[in-house]
Amino acid sequence: MRIEPKVTMIASGKGGTGKSTVSVLLGSRLAARGKKVLLIELDSGLRSVDIIAGVYGKTVYDIEDVLSGRCEGSKAVVESPIYPGLSVISAPYEGGAVRGDALEVLTKRMTDYFDEIILDTAAGMGEAFQAAARVSDRALLVLTPDPVALRDGRIAADALLDGGMRTVRLVMNRVRADSFRTSGVRDLDECIDTVAVQLIAVLPESAEVQRAAAQGQPLAAGCTACRAVDALAARLQGELVPLVVR
Repeated sequence: MRIEPKVTMIASGKGGTGKSTVSVLLGSRLAARGKKVLLIELDSGLRSVDIIAGVYGKTVYDIEDVLSGRCEGSKAVVESPIYPGLSVISAPYEGGAVRGDALEVLTKRMTDYFDEIILDTAAGMGEAFQAAARVSDRALLVLTPDPVALRDGRIAADALLDGGMRTVRLVMNRVRADSFRTSGVRDLDECIDTVAVQLIAVLPESAEVQRAAAQGQPLAAGCTACRAVDALAARLQGELVPLVVR
């Protein structure tokens, strides 16, 4: 019997935490584990997933076209040429509304074709956040180790939990060796205590990730950052692996 796909929303509270990059890399590592993955970008007007996933210039339709009924969802799906098994529906370059009812119809239809669906939301708790929360089975909050990101992450976590989301997990991203000496945050324990949700991954600051994302190139499978995201994918699949990859 086919296992029902998981719909995972990726949120952040504030912008600039690396949410979209994590969305693409997580999708790529789930795909590397044999899953058929669809990443839907909901950050209208601040489109970046197409570049990170290597589909820039290959998209004809976007999520606004789908949700408004201008095209079928299948016509907007583009396979990543750099991450086999990962497909993308991009956000529009500008404008576009994210309606929860239309997104719910789309995700239900796509479960016939994909094992995992990832929703890359916009920063904050606006329309995209609310629509994604309505259709998702779980949420990952991608935050950086600074007081503003953690405070905003706590607000987002509370909103998700109060809204009935059963599984909300914390992904600490762009963590450097000196992060807790310079940011005003003591340690990972303070991050967890501030956001008040379970930590599921610690992803390092990485020049390789920044370069790969900017150039639309695949992240080298053996690098520390890739292994850290792979550990996140493994934990989401129920495997017991270390939180911190060295």
